[in-house]
Amino acid sequence: MTYDLIVIGGGPAGLASGLSAFEEGVNKVLIIERDVEVGGILNQCIHNGFGLHTFKEELTGPEYAQKYIDMIKETDIEIKLNTMVMKIDDEKNVHILNSEDGYKVIKGRSIILAMGCRERTRGAISIPGSRPAGVLTAGTAQKYVNMLGEKVGNKALILGSGDIGLIMARRLSLEGTEVLGVVELMEHSNGLTRNIVQCLDDYDIPLYLSHTVTNIIGDNRLEKVIISKVDENKKPIEGTEKEFDVDTLLLSVGLIPENDLINDMDIDFDNRTKGVVVNESMETSVEGIFSCGNALHVHDLVDFVSTEAKEAGRSVAKYLGVDKKEVGKKEIILKNGVGLTYTVPQKINVDKVEKIVGVMFRVNKIYENVKIVIESNGKKIKEYNRDHMLPAEMEKIILTKDMLEQCNEEIEIKVTDMEV
Repeated sequence: MTYDLIVIGGGPAGLASGLSAFEEGVNKVLIIERDVEVGGILNQCIHNGFGLHTFKEELTGPEYAQKYIDMIKETDIEIKLNTMVMKIDDEKNVHILNSEDGYKVIKGRSIILAMGCRERTRGAISIPGSRPAGVLTAGTAQKYVNMLGEKVGNKALILGSGDIGLIMARRLSLEGTEVLGVVELMEHSNGLTRNIVQCLDDYDIPLYLSHTVTNIIGDNRLEKVIISKVDENKKPIEGTEKEFDVDTLLLSVGLIPENDLINDMDIDFDNRTKGVVVNESMETSVEGIFSCGNALHVHDLVDFVSTEAKEAGRSVAKYLGVDKKEVGKKEIILKNGVGLTYTVPQKINVDKVEKIVGVMFRVNKIYENVKIVIESNGKKIKEYNRDHMLPAEMEKIILTKDMLEQCNEEIEIKVTDMEV
């Protein structure tokens, strides 16, 4: 069986990219999902705040997913649930396994990687101490509380101030768990400002910046957590310990793009994003294989995931010849300069750009009243003023075709002071 497009992952990125490709004229589209239903992480995100950009209304996670599910039901897009993808070979054959088909190989003329991301665990950050019950990731706790109706503990501490950690601080409070604080290694929160206000400030939950967990104590069940202040090198400072009597510790210590499936492929990875390298079309270094969403780089808003995924779907249509144009290949590499952690895309084929290219990026610290400067070979191409930028919030700039045509083989994007 051959499909024009196989989408791996039925979360927000997979749904939006598959639908976009179909709407652009790609006929045989298959979405593969390993869970019992599509929607991905949205299914357990019962809080609101989704959809303001995409649908111009405030939705919960399940409501956001359902809008895409309803649109897909009106198409001929196929969906395979309870299906694991075992590997992708050099011929774009996708090897799948499920109880209905057994082990099966299906051919894709194109593939979109939309596997989402996974949480860092205790082992990934090497927290010392014993190993009692009651230590779990924030996402796992979210599933227990929101989908299974289980209370995870009576007194809790949360390590990491990413958005899911902040949201779970509020959620646990509403379910009767006393949250004694949120602990953050950095000197700033890694969550959106609105979540700090709505999930911590509104519930009088303290935020301990520049602190980390230095000991976990308990036999069968967690009994105590010790935290310490850290110095400028993020090392615990002796004598600054604080002790909390808790039975639950949630870990919200970062997300990693889920790309184990393609680790053995000859495909270019970006050590900064932990995802693959893509061009302006969301195409990877392997022709016909595209990536989008949290499998590409971790986003702060699902609306941005959908926007990026739609672009990947449109690019698949162009690749397959639905809207194909013969073009040259003047390629420019994007370099993250001072102040930037990464950029996506990482390279741009100028000849394929019709009018504009959106470049997503994150900064590596809090900035106030600065400029984003685009340079090529020492020549300033464009600059943008920014009043405020945070590492937790995705930033975006627009590069026009005219701007790109002024550049040579490399573009550097950097942050500078307003006076410069």
